Formats: sequence, structure tokens, C-alpha cells
Amino acid sequence: MDKVGAIIVAAGQSRRMGGADKVFAMLRGKPVLAWVIDVFQACSTIDQIIVVVNRQNRSSYLQLKEQNGAKLSEPCIGGKRRQDSVAVGLAQLDGYEWIVIHDAVRPLITADLIERGLEAAKETGGAVAAIPVNDTIKMIGLNNMIKATIPRDVLWAAQTPQIFKSDIIHEAYRQSEIKVTDDATLVERLGYRVKIFFGAYDNIKITNQDDLYLAEALIRRRE
Repeated sequence: MDKVGAIIVAAGQSRRMGGADKVFAMLRGKPVLAWVIDVFQACSTIDQIIVVVNRQNRSSYLQLKEQNGAKLSEPCIGGKRRQDSVAVGLAQLDGYEWIVIHDAVRPLITADLIERGLEAAKETGGAVAAIPVNDTIKMIGLNNMIKATIPRDVLWAAQTPQIFKSDIIHEAYRQSEIKVTDDATLVERLGYRVKIFFGAYDNIKITNQDDLYLAEALIRRRE
């Protein structure tokens, strides 16, 4: 595998955490971000890690870097939107064949997930971790009236990591004109095929305090 750079997006505003910074919320004795960093540091395929933070958590990140900074970049300050933060990270990665993008609020990432994503991305140049949707999905209209029921057998919930060939993801971000919630959307708009690979049901996203309790229970189960 050619050189692989990683971007960990940790610049969110944590609006649903009551003002607490969720990437530095404590999970089993260490910050959420530290769980993610540890996995990427230990993954032999990853050559460099760019961590994009907001100005408020810059000093907290520097403390983590001092503790375990072999592959870690100096802090990069993110933008207003998630895609702005990813763009900041991309600007720091030059000479890498593959880019792995992961949200810092998914602390149960594993090296296996990263490796399987890189393998899947070889087919088309892009791959996204995802899991099948188990609930029935309703499309609604005015006054919350149901307009349609979408067959769930064609629906998958996207996660991170999302992996792309460097030239593809750089091109996608150069031409980004709309607000998106994941990186694959920008790549899809350019006409590239993006492959889904099976993520993990425990690869949850921390958005509120209850998610921290769930993540703790899942870590205990792993142990």
C-alpha cells in the first residue's frame, strides 16, 4: 500500500453536549479523542495523522500530542463547517496516495476497520464504512404527514472512516459548492463511484451524554 495520511476531525462545537467539548469528554479514564488517536497511532498502515481541532481545544490536543505524538501533526485549526475542517486537514497532506478521514467522535474505531476500508477503496478509489438501516424509514411532508415509506433494504447508514485516493478527494474539495455532512457526497457529485464496506454496529457517534454511557458499555464488552 502506498503512503496513507489520516485526518481526524475534532473541531465540532458540541452543541448537544450542554456546552461540554465531546472530543475531550472522559471515556473510561481518557478523552474520547485519545481513543481515536491510539488506534491510528497503532495502525501500521497509517503514516501521518492530521488532527483538526477548534481554537478552544488546541492546548488540550497539544497535551495529548506530547504523550503520544509519533505520527501526530501540529494542531490544525478547523473551520465553521465539518467540510471546512476537512479541507484544512487536506491542505496539510502532500505526497500521500490515500487519505483516511475519520470523525473524532467515533471512539470505537479499530485498525481492522481502517484496513478493510483501504482494501475496499482499491476497487473504485473511494470507500465508506456503513451499516444497514434496521428501522423502517418514513419520508414526511407538511405537518409531519407521511409521504412515502422507503424500502430499507436499499438504505445504509454512513459512518467514518471514509477513504479516498488523494487526487479524487482533493478534486472533490476544490469543487465543493454545497454544504454536505460527509465526504463521500462531494466525491459522488463528481461522478466517481464510491464503494460501501461493512462498518461496525459499535462504531457509534458520540453526540450526547447517553452516547458516552453506551460507548463505555461497549468498551467493557470488548474487554
